[in-house]
Amino acid sequence: MTRERNAMSARPWWAWLAGGIAVAFGIATILSGGRVLFGGEAARTSAGAYVDFVLWFNFAAGFAYVIAGAGLLLWRRWAARLSLAIAAATVAVAIAFTVHVLGGGDFEMRTVGAMVLRGAVWIAIAALACRALGCLRLSGRP
Repeated sequence: MTRERNAMSARPWWAWLAGGIAVAFGIATILSGGRVLFGGEAARTSAGAYVDFVLWFNFAAGFAYVIAGAGLLLWRRWAARLSLAIAAATVAVAIAFTVHVLGGGDFEMRTVGAMVLRGAVWIAIAALACRALGCLRLSGRP
């Protein structure tokens, strides 16, 4: 128990960076998504051919980003698990978005870039956090 607690408290430098990036990324995602969703017709028009399910997912995921980032800053195993869930959900939405595009649906090229960036960021954060915190272990704290 003491060894595990010491390992959990031995936060690597990148945890601060990843946690900070996740929180900042989450806040930016909430603000940009919220602007389009709740900002009126001008905001929706300036967003172009956005895809509803991608926009709603990203907006909701922004809150998870902030929570995961805070958990990483606190160096909690649940944050690694949440990061893994965010990465998996982002990949699933990217696949659904690809099906939408291949089916002839309207989209913005910037959405492609944003999905690639989001996926890469969360896969990297989840991989680092899960490796360090053992997110797939069934027992142990926290």
